[in-house]
Amino acid sequence: MVYQTIKSPNFSKKGRKKHKIKFVIIHYTGMQSKRASIERLTDPSRKVSCHYLIDRAGDVIQMIKDNQIAWHAGKSKWKKNENLNESSIGIELVNKGHRLQYQSFTKIQINGLIKLCKILKKNYKIKNNCFLGHSDIAPLRKLDPGEKFPWLTLKKKSIGIWYPEFKNIKNSVEIQNYRNYFFNNIFKIGYRYFHKKKSSKNDKLIIKAFQRRFLPSKVDGKIDQKTLKISHYLANSN
Repeated sequence: MVYQTIKSPNFSKKGRKKHKIKFVIIHYTGMQSKRASIERLTDPSRKVSCHYLIDRAGDVIQMIKDNQIAWHAGKSKWKKNENLNESSIGIELVNKGHRLQYQSFTKIQINGLIKLCKILKKNYKIKNNCFLGHSDIAPLRKLDPGEKFPWLTLKKKSIGIWYPEFKNIKNSVEIQNYRNYFFNNIFKIGYRYFHKKKSSKNDKLIIKAFQRRFLPSKVDGKIDQKTLKISHYLANSN
């Protein structure tokens, strides 16, 4: 893993103390190339940045110091936290994203990410359930890092959360109102931007965000038994 420094001017003037850092938010760049990504992240007029950028060769570039507030999360919520820029470290992975040509992340890129996350976890005592994707904290407007991001691989390295393999899904959760039960579960996990008891046009986007993270083979916005059981397990184990 190679560390480089390319400074971005896009950060808040007010710094923060070490104990304020509670989350790591993982993104993809959604740009055509590494060069285009760096140009955007260092352009003062774009007002966007990250702490770290990891290219497809696994090289790590630091753009903002950890004790500075980078502009990567935007309008966001997780549990009782809002505007997660203030309490998180943002990591961008070079990937063209859904709007261009969504790519699988390279093995060496993910290895670089895991090494960096382990350092951040140790330095800031970040809990496993505080390693999040951009779509977790902004599910109505973001898709990244997307269904190709290997959250299970990270979990095997003690980064993030996952669930055991469910061999018997049929009749595993007997609930009449799938919708309310599911949304109560994911509220416990940390997801926001919905009403626990009232349906809305946002429901499908929220369900897809959950599936994109925890059931990437089935991102259809429909609550089936497996989606429900995964939500039940995660809500009662973290």
